[in-house]
Formats: sequence, structure tokens, C-alpha cells
Amino acid sequence: MVSPGVVGIFLLSALPLLCLELRRGIPDLGIKDLILLCGRIFLLLALLTLIISVTTSWFNSFKSSQVYLKEEEEKNEKKQKLVRKKQQEAQGEKVSRYIENVLKPHQEMKLRKLKERFYQMTGETWKLSNGHKLGGDEELVLENGSQTSFETSDSREAAKRRNLPKPLTKISPSAEQPTQKKVLDLPEEPPETAEEVVAIALRCPSGKVLRRRFFKSCSSQVLFHWMMKIGYHTSIYSLSTSFPRRPLEVQEGWSLQDIGITVDTVLNVEEKDQSN
Repeated sequence: MVSPGVVGIFLLSALPLLCLELRRGIPDLGIKDLILLCGRIFLLLALLTLIISVTTSWFNSFKSSQVYLKEEEEKNEKKQKLVRKKQQEAQGEKVSRYIENVLKPHQEMKLRKLKERFYQMTGETWKLSNGHKLGGDEELVLENGSQTSFETSDSREAAKRRNLPKPLTKISPSAEQPTQKKVLDLPEEPPETAEEVVAIALRCPSGKVLRRRFFKSCSSQVLFHWMMKIGYHTSIYSLSTSFPRRPLEVQEGWSLQDIGITVDTVLNVEEKDQSN
């Protein structure tokens, strides 16, 4: 519906036209002509009112449709932003799980393999093991021996107090007195001018090289005694030749000459394969 203000404005705009027609037709103006003139004016006003109402309604509907479309677009944008945010969060969780469960262990395994290969190339494979304390077995024997002697002394005192007969089993001397640690002695190093002498070098896993002279007639076991004396136990480490690379075969009663060491030789101290 058209507002009363709009109708009033168009009526006021029609007054000048009415006055002009009245001025022109005043001399011959009759009642019939006046009625026709008023009818034309009202018809014109009705037509203008119809045009204005249609135009106004169309404009209002167009404006309301634009507002509705704008609100719908804003709602759709908010929904899309929310959906994108959820998708990004889900994708981020998937990426973090992939990094934690797949990528990180793969990189750690690759780094560990590179580290093992590097130490194998440099001959420092002993760094890959947790290490073993030298003399650990001997300390265990000492502890067991002391514990056994302590228990036997307590049992004897209890038997004396109760006037019981002494036990028939006799404690072995090895259990009463702990075994002493065996000291490895190396033969005296011969001079450089002596005959039947070979110089042997030990290349340690730490990269250090130790050199010493021996007579060719010395026992081959002296090499392992030398290796143990510098801190590499035979239960963990072994000796091997440099070229060709093969384990050194040593038996009781063989001399250095018997195992093939007749010239100056370089031997490698290598860690044994723990899996074997």
C-alpha cells in the first residue's frame, strides 16, 4: 500500500494542472466540462498511484531479496569456514600421527643404521654395545665365596651353641678363601738388534695403535695376554689379521712362528659378534 504522504504529494502536484485547465476553460466552462476535468484529474492520479505502488513494491521486494541473499551468503560462508576449520584440524591430527608413528621411527632407524655403518667402517663397533665390566665374573665369584663363608661360620656357631654334631660336609678351600685375580705377565721385550724378533702392532677399536717386539719362539697366547692387559677381554674381543682380514687362529703350545707371524705384523682388536 502507498503511504498517505505520497498520495498527498501527487495531489499537490496535480493542483497546478487543475488551475491551468480552469483558467483556460473559464469563459466556456460548464458543469459537464468541470465533471470531465475532475474525472481526468482523478484518472491521472489513479494511474500515477498505480505506477508508484507497483514500482515501490517491486523495489522493496528486490531490496528484501538482496538482503535475504546476502544473509544466506554470510551463513554459507560461516558454514564453509567451520567445515574448513574442522578439515584442517583433522588433517593436522593425521599429519601429527603419521610423523609420530611412521616418519619419526623411520628416521631414527635410518640414523641408527648410518651410525652402525660409520662405526663399522672406522672399526669402532665397540661403541654400539652397552659394554661389559672387566672382571665382573671374578667379582661375582668373590661375593659368592664370601657369602658362603659367612653362612658356614654362622652354622658352626649355631651348632656349638646347641651342642649338635658338626656337619660331615667339609667346605672346600676354594669356597672359604676367594680366588685371587690372576696377573698376566708378558715376556721381556727384546732389543731391536736381537735376532728372530718380530714387531707386532695392535690397532684398538678406539683408534689407538700399540707396538711391541716379541721373539718368534714366544707362545702365541702372549698376544691375548697383551690384549687383556691393555683392557680388552678375550670374552668380548678377538684378534684378526689386517690383510687378508681373517680371525687369528691360536692354540695352546703354538709359537708366533707356528701361526704365521714371521715378519712385522699389524693385528686388529675387534669386538666379537654377540649374537653368536
